[in-house]
Amino acid sequence: MNILLVEDDELLAQSACLGLGQRGFVVDWMPGMNGVRESLRQGDYRCLLLDLGLPDGDGLVLLRNLREQGDDIPVIIITASYELDKRIRGLELGADDYVQKPYSLDELAARIRAVIRRMDGRSSNILQGAGIRFDPQSAQVEREGKAVHLSPTELKLLRYFMENKGKVLSRERLLRTFLGDSEEDASSNVLDVHIHHLRRKLGAQCIKTVRGVGYLFLDADAP
Repeated sequence: MNILLVEDDELLAQSACLGLGQRGFVVDWMPGMNGVRESLRQGDYRCLLLDLGLPDGDGLVLLRNLREQGDDIPVIIITASYELDKRIRGLELGADDYVQKPYSLDELAARIRAVIRRMDGRSSNILQGAGIRFDPQSAQVEREGKAVHLSPTELKLLRYFMENKGKVLSRERLLRTFLGDSEEDASSNVLDVHIHHLRRKLGAQCIKTVRGVGYLFLDADAP
């Protein structure tokens, strides 16, 4: 799940990128407002984490402009504990939630998943598609009603696929999801091995190879 973080505090941003990465997110960081709208247009982000006190402008202005332009990406604003007026203003301008600094990474991850779940029209975190039912909280996977055992890496990869079903995911994004900052490059066959295992356990038709681009998780059987 790809997230864009706009935060001017480099140490806090690095901590958030590392911690959220360990929790199954791919986080891109920008230190200010400049270039954010272009990144949102070019990227495939599911949520925007937006600090309000930025060195090159007010995050509330960016939020207002996004909503006026019809961009409905879920936005979680990041504020200091004393900025009550800004939190209220942010929610009025279209923010979906907020967190206060210093924040718990577990809570932030839960809030991200909650706003994306609401955006997707789901009432729970349970993921379903292609005859597969996946409960991330209990790490239980079923295929056509039968339990399937997956390794921790396979669970992480399946979650990423199912949270982005219907979207083509590049090898680079997928490798970064579970290799993080490892020096292994996209030529590594580690991704192919895990995808092979998922196909063997869940059915070859659920993950389609898009040649020269990446992989696609399908909701239903496809030719």
